[in-house]
Amino acid sequence: MKAIRCKIYGPPSSLVFEEIDNLKPKAKEVLVAVKACGLNFPDTLIIQGLYQFKPDLPFTPGSDVSGVVKAVGEGVTHLKVGQEVFGFVAHGALAEEVLVPANACFPKPPQMDFPTAASFLMAYGTSYHALKDRAKLEEGETLLVLGASGGVGLAAVELGKLMGAKVIAAASTDEKLSLCKDYGADDTINYKTQDLKTTLKTLTEGKGVDVVYDPVGGEYSEAALRGTAWNGRFLVVGFAAGNIPKIPLNLPLLKGASVVGVFWGAFAMKNSKANMQNTMNLMKWHAEGKLNPHIHAIYDLEDTAKALEEMTDRKVRGKIIVKV
Repeated sequence: MKAIRCKIYGPPSSLVFEEIDNLKPKAKEVLVAVKACGLNFPDTLIIQGLYQFKPDLPFTPGSDVSGVVKAVGEGVTHLKVGQEVFGFVAHGALAEEVLVPANACFPKPPQMDFPTAASFLMAYGTSYHALKDRAKLEEGETLLVLGASGGVGLAAVELGKLMGAKVIAAASTDEKLSLCKDYGADDTINYKTQDLKTTLKTLTEGKGVDVVYDPVGGEYSEAALRGTAWNGRFLVVGFAAGNIPKIPLNLPLLKGASVVGVFWGAFAMKNSKANMQNTMNLMKWHAEGKLNPHIHAIYDLEDTAKALEEMTDRKVRGKIIVKV
C-alpha cells in the first residue's frame, strides 16, 4: 500500500510518499481502508520531533481517520467487514490502510460523508472533553477561546455556544474572526491589533472570563490567565505557537483559579466508556444539525506535504482533509 512516511524529523517537505507493506489486524484491532484523514496541528509537530511523544522512525503520521473496515482482529464484535467507520490513532492514518484500536473506532453515521467524519473526532472530542469534563462549563458563563479559527478552536466556539456560554473568540485576523462569528461567537478579539487583557476587561465589564480554552500557548497565555474571573479555569490544550509559556504561579493563587491540563487522547484510552458517551452526545448534536465542521480544503494523499505546509503557515481555518 501507499503511505506518507516520516523517515527523518523535519518540515513537511521532508516527508516521503512511498509503497510499504500491507497491514494485518491483531487482537482488538480494526484494519480500515482509509477514505479520508483529517489533519491536526500536532501532525506538524510530530514530524519535526516536537510533539509530546516521538514514534520510532520511520513512521506514518496522521490521526483522524474515516474509511471502510477491511478486516477485524480477534475480540472485535461491534464492527464488521464492509462497514463505514471513523476513529483515531496515535499515528498511521496518512496511508491507504491503517490499524485502529477497536475502542477508538466507531460506526460512521449515515448523514456524515467521509471528509466530515475525518474532521470530527479529535477536534470535537478534545473540545467537548475540555469544556464538559475538565472546565465543567456552565450555562451563562463566559468562555474565551484562543486560536479560535483552528480545528479545535472552532469546535470549542461552536460547543461553548451550544452549552449555553457567552463565547469570546480570539484570533489573528479579521477574516478568521468572521468565521468564528458564523460559528456562534458573541464577541471577537483580534489579538494582533487589540490588547487582549484590556479588551477582555472591557467585554466582561471588569469581571473577567470564567474559562479560557488555550490550544496556542506562546505570548497570549499569560494575558488570558490575567483576564480570568475569580474561580476561573484555564485549559491547557496545546502549544500551536511553538513555545510553552511559563506562567507566574501567583496568578492562580490571587484569582482562586485552576490551570487544567487537557489530553483527550489519553482520556479516550484510559476512560473509554466516558469517551464513548461523549462521542454519542456529539453524534446526536451533529445529526440534529447543531455541529458542522468547517472544511478549509481537501488534498490528495500524495500532496500531504502541501497541506501540512498550509497548516504550518497558519493559513487554515477549521479543518484540512487529505483524501485517499
